[in-house]
Amino acid sequence: MPDLSKTLREYPRFSDLVQNSKPYRKLDFTENNADLMRRDFSETSAFSDYVSRELLSENTFNGIGGYAENRIIYRHRKHFTDSDKPRSIHLGIDIWTDAGEPVHAPLDGIVHSYAFNDHYGDYGPTIILAHELSGATFYTLYGHLSLESLKDIYQGKPISAGENFAFIGPYPENGDWPPHLHFQIISDIGGYRGDFPGVSSVEEQDYYLALCPDPDLILRICWKLT
Repeated sequence: MPDLSKTLREYPRFSDLVQNSKPYRKLDFTENNADLMRRDFSETSAFSDYVSRELLSENTFNGIGGYAENRIIYRHRKHFTDSDKPRSIHLGIDIWTDAGEPVHAPLDGIVHSYAFNDHYGDYGPTIILAHELSGATFYTLYGHLSLESLKDIYQGKPISAGENFAFIGPYPENGDWPPHLHFQIISDIGGYRGDFPGVSSVEEQDYYLALCPDPDLILRICWKLT
């Protein structure tokens, strides 16, 4: 069985998912962000204004970060707190930028599945691609897309590296979040179709983080930022 993380790390270059010219700024949604702890983001408009004005300087930057991050922002969303094991460990990386921003495939693949996960705090429109690379089969998930992204999609549709196959969605159709892309790598998708957990409980984080390696192995953005 190929080592997926090693295969991705050794691949020379992937296409950029977001291809605007804005520099990237790391965002922190953990309790280490004292300013975040003082705010109420139960209303998406307030959260969106905070991300745009306070963190991204009126959209001067793309925001990025979040893999394996224990986030406090999920406390305001029943989607993550309605069980005896509240979920807060982020399994992907988010790119925070404008609604309508084109999303490009990082490498060749086919559409594995797609869905409109239409629940408050969920992914909203979601596309999952299947890939093969140096003998390794794996999947990439794109959440919080626009409904337009699902118009011409079908299972098995070939997607080329660098192809603009989707767009970042606005709220509320994107799961009612400030506009951003949730990007996740999945080594074994099991029976999931158009969906896969993007946040785990603390108790299950080792299991899910093993299934979902660091997306920066493809993005190659976070490690460059200090």
